[in-house]
Amino acid sequence: MKKIIEIKGMTCEHCQARVEKVLNAIDGVDAKVELKKNRAVVNLKKDIDDQTLRDTVTEAGYQVECISEKKGLFS
Repeated sequence: MKKIIEIKGMTCEHCQARVEKVLNAIDGVDAKVELKKNRAVVNLKKDIDDQTLRDTVTEAGYQVECISEKKGLFS
């Protein structure tokens, strides 16, 4: 399953790398952060609830606007 996490507060490549690192530290998560779109595309290899993803980003110092399931080819 893929999810999109809309993130507020990232301003530079350091922010991007930090969010990517903390998300990828969660077992079963493969995340790619897109700084220009202020979002992370997360591929879940096992069931991980949205609150865990939200808490991880928040603890890194950023704000989660929303988390949605990625559907279709273009998101």
